[in-house]
Amino acid sequence: FGSHNLRSLAYAIAAASAAGIPDEGYELQLLYGMAEPVHEAVRRMGRRLRVYAPMGELVPGMAYLVRRLLENTSNESFVRHRFAEGQDLDDLLARPGRRSARGRRGRQRVRHRGRRRGAVTQRAPARGGVRVGAGRAPSYVPAPLAEWHSAGTREEMARAVEATGRSLGRVVPARIAGHDVQTDRRIFSVDPADPSRIVATSACCGASELRRAVAAAVEAFPGWSRRPMRERAEVLFGAARHLRERRFEAAALQVFEAGKAWSEADADVCEAIDYLEYYGRQALLVGGGGTVQSPPGEVNRLSYRGRGVAAVIAPWNFPLAIPTGMTAAALASGNTVVLKPAEQTPAIALMLADALREGGLPPGALSFLPGIGEEIGEALATHPAVATVVFTGSKAVGLRLNELGSHVGPAQREVRRVFAEMGGKNALVVDSDADLDVAVPAAVQSAFGFAGQRCSAASRIVVLASVHDAFVERFVEAARSLRIGPPREMGTEMGPVIDEEAVKRLRRWQERAPEFGAVLLAREDLPERGYFVGPTIVAGVGQTSEMATTEIFGPIVVVMRAPSFETAIEMANSTDYALTAGLISRSPSHIRFASEELRAGNVYINRTITGAVVGRQPFGGHGMSGFGQKAGGPDYLFQFVEPHVVTENTLRQGFAPEWLTGA
Repeated sequence: FGSHNLRSLAYAIAAASAAGIPDEGYELQLLYGMAEPVHEAVRRMGRRLRVYAPMGELVPGMAYLVRRLLENTSNESFVRHRFAEGQDLDDLLARPGRRSARGRRGRQRVRHRGRRRGAVTQRAPARGGVRVGAGRAPSYVPAPLAEWHSAGTREEMARAVEATGRSLGRVVPARIAGHDVQTDRRIFSVDPADPSRIVATSACCGASELRRAVAAAVEAFPGWSRRPMRERAEVLFGAARHLRERRFEAAALQVFEAGKAWSEADADVCEAIDYLEYYGRQALLVGGGGTVQSPPGEVNRLSYRGRGVAAVIAPWNFPLAIPTGMTAAALASGNTVVLKPAEQTPAIALMLADALREGGLPPGALSFLPGIGEEIGEALATHPAVATVVFTGSKAVGLRLNELGSHVGPAQREVRRVFAEMGGKNALVVDSDADLDVAVPAAVQSAFGFAGQRCSAASRIVVLASVHDAFVERFVEAARSLRIGPPREMGTEMGPVIDEEAVKRLRRWQERAPEFGAVLLAREDLPERGYFVGPTIVAGVGQTSEMATTEIFGPIVVVMRAPSFETAIEMANSTDYALTAGLISRSPSHIRFASEELRAGNVYINRTITGAVVGRQPFGGHGMSGFGQKAGGPDYLFQFVEPHVVTENTLRQGFAPEWLTGA
């Protein structure tokens, strides 16, 4: 039997014993120099062992060796799980699918549903009707991304894009206490790839609408907060079903209003669905209360209650996912919400309000309030009835809202909480032994995906000196080959930035780039129409320079040379931000070091540093990147609740019947 898989070897020995074959009646074969502890174990057992070495041509031989190497060094290896990760031996030896309770913890069962309309493979996670025991919730599985290799998927998305393109010019009202509201002022959202096309005309709310919206939220709070957690979770699950049924419609709208390429638009819709499903399940856990001690003669109960009205101030770069996450968490926790969408993407945000209404959310529990951020954003943060402010956007605005929210007014009955995710200046470190076939695509996607308009985007590439030149050459050519164009075309890899203001800001940085280093790439082969800015790569930038420390929020990247790995980590940590960071390396010791020392809320190894998935990579940073618990993680809902403890003395004499007390 020739294998380095311990389970296979053990099975062979057991099968031989069961068949009555003597120990000397068969032999085990292992490669010379590989898995020496296994060699020693076989010898200790007294089994026949043949140690061999392959002979022949180099390339087939290398492939053979790699195959054998992976048997015991892959991430799924028995040996890795037993010795590197310390998993229980009984669980690892159990038949697959029959793990012990401890072994099952943290694992997820995936249940498949057939292709919807021949397009996207869907997984149907359990929803509200599932029985939930104490401390348990139905399993959660993230929505799978669209499979663009499928002709059916491409055709369905193409039809949605075409239909949306024909229906531009929709009207987006405000929504207060369940009623659609129009205003005298208007906000126009346009297609960033063709600003002459108006995507939507939305209401533009002011002080009057804000007061009415908050008043409606205050009135709805007692009824909504007293609903059982399961009922609130059911609303989220219903909203998820609504969005799932309109998946490509929602993605197509993002193509036009946010300028997202097909894959990015689809991923945003999937993330919105994930937030609804995940926070619905987390609400069921929170609804079970906390664990506290109850000594004899006393019963203690710890429960969690919503804080009141939550103001959600949303960004434009993830126009459905981020407002969905913030709003769903607040609602699931028993709060009512006033949602202020980004001025650039009100039509997309309205789809969230519609989905929640279809899911059964009562009128008043959510008010939808499009308007100018400088006007109603700050007014929401200082309203005495607002108990919680949740914001995603720039550092300047986040810090301003935190400052305003900390003030206590005379009519205020709650100490207001403010949570903000504020961006980053994220670094990707390329080690001296990095596989450039991994490093270059990861850097390109991290830096230029959605034109660099992600708070998690890589804007600094720190490269070890020994591979610097080879990496830079390939990185520049890969960025040069990106297909730039209107996102409505399927093949587009990089679309426009969001608006004219962004174009002007990025152009100023491009003009100043020679002050900081050598401009290796500044593409100008751009569409004539639209808010397009080409990928820009600047090398030799000093780590403390303005260009290396200021968040630019666009497709402009600096490359820095590091003389040693330790210095590279120091360079990566040299800004005030701490959101995401990454490492491309094949060195286990360097991976361990970077995992501990990189200053970031999310550290990614040998992959892109964007694309966190709800429930898998809880997202959020520290430093000047934000404050509050990580979105899409198990702690996020606790920001929106107040703990409530009831202590009852049970050592009493007799009982008073209900008829006597008038109950």
